[in-house]
Amino acid sequence: MSTDATPTPTDPTPTGPAGNTASAVEELIRFEDVTKRFGGTTVLDHLDFSVGRGKHVTLIGPSGSGKTTILRLLMTLLKPDEGRIRVGGRYLTHEERDGELVPAREKHVREVRKNIGMVFQQFNLFPNMKVLRNITEAPVTVLGLSRDEAEQRGRELLDLVGLADRCDAYPSQLSGGQQQRVAIARALAMRPQVLLLDEVTSALDPELVAGVLDVLRDVARTTDITMLCVTHEMSFARDISDQVLMFDGGRVIESGPPEKIFSDPELDRTREFLSAVL
Repeated sequence: MSTDATPTPTDPTPTGPAGNTASAVEELIRFEDVTKRFGGTTVLDHLDFSVGRGKHVTLIGPSGSGKTTILRLLMTLLKPDEGRIRVGGRYLTHEERDGELVPAREKHVREVRKNIGMVFQQFNLFPNMKVLRNITEAPVTVLGLSRDEAEQRGRELLDLVGLADRCDAYPSQLSGGQQQRVAIARALAMRPQVLLLDEVTSALDPELVAGVLDVLRDVARTTDITMLCVTHEMSFARDISDQVLMFDGGRVIESGPPEKIFSDPELDRTREFLSAVL
């Protein structure tokens, strides 16, 4: 599995409150002065940051700090109130028309978004479809793969997540951990450039968490997919991240490699948060 470019060695560097220098790495994701409000509450406050191609970036911070909102904006489940988002050099919810930047048509949004996969807190599998069909449906209908090609790919991915023998099972016949691993395989089946992970173990019983995280560690180690992860599993974040961004009040307040953030953070707010979750 590969994206269309080889990852570069430079870490992604956020801009704005956590730093004012744009990343030298080839950017795959960029938030440009993005603000998102819900009623009178500002969830993202003029947010600027970027993620380099092939990098694994984890967002940490207290509940309500805007982390999941970032993922939902990238999936176009939400739209920014201000600012713009680019993926692979293309605007996500805007497009250039007659020399002006205007709200994007749905066709443009779909074209950019198909490079993004997401694994949600809830598994969101189709209960009336068997496991293999859950994985192959989108590649056939969205990517135009033949049924045979999609099924071959689906079986390979089920082997990757340790469920090669459950192709013909229905979701209701699987444990929560198995369902989440199917959801990971389904996201990978779309061959995304970006994989978004939103607290993917939060709905699982504790004894099932390790298996799902091991699968994601394998994905991080064996592919060059760019990963943007929201998690409270700090050991997992330490293992897979090139960069950790600490969020508070809708802004990045501190960023750095995991060994720096987890062992020697600069800000009291970061230390307070980590002392509560580690």
